[in-house]
Amino acid sequence: MTDSRHRTLVVMGVAGCGKSSLGTALAAALALPLIEGDDHHSAESRAKMSRGIALDDADRAGWLDRLGAELARHAAQEGGAVLSCSALKRAYRDRLRAACPGLRFVFLDLDRDEALRRVASRATHFFSSSLVDSQFATLERPDPAQEPDVLALAATQPLDVLCAAVSSDLSGVRA
Repeated sequence: MTDSRHRTLVVMGVAGCGKSSLGTALAAALALPLIEGDDHHSAESRAKMSRGIALDDADRAGWLDRLGAELARHAAQEGGAVLSCSALKRAYRDRLRAACPGLRFVFLDLDRDEALRRVASRATHFFSSSLVDSQFATLERPDPAQEPDVLALAATQPLDVLCAAVSSDLSGVRA
C-alpha cells in the first residue's frame, strides 16, 4: 500500500480533457472521496464562465484555497482524495501543494481541437466552449524536471488505460 499522502491526487488539464471522468474512476478504484473542483467555484465565477468570460488569478484564488483546504481535510481524515481541477498554472499547483504536502498530479494532455469538440458537446455544463482558447492561453504545461510529482497522460486514451497508468505510477511511488 502506498503512503496516504501519495493517495491524494489532482486530475488536471484544460476543459474537456476528462478530469471528472478519470477522477470519478480513480476515486472508485482507490476507495477515496472525489472532490469535483467545479462544485467549489463561487457563484460569481460560474456566472462569468457561463457568459464566456475567462477567470483570472484573482477569481481563482479563493477557489484554490477552498480546494486546498478540502484536500488537506480529506488527507488527514480519510487517507486521501481525488480532486478534479484544471490547475492550469504552476502557481496554482504550488498553492495546492502548499495546502496538502505530498500531493500528486495527473495531467490529461489534450489538443485544442479535441478540447473544443468535447466542450461543445456538453449540453448541461456551465463552461462556455468560447473559453477553450483562454484555457490553452493560461495553461503552463508541467515540466517533469521541475514538477516530478506530475504524471502526464494523453487524454484521448481509453479510461481503463488511464486508470491503469495512474495505478502503476502510484505503486511505484516511494515515501
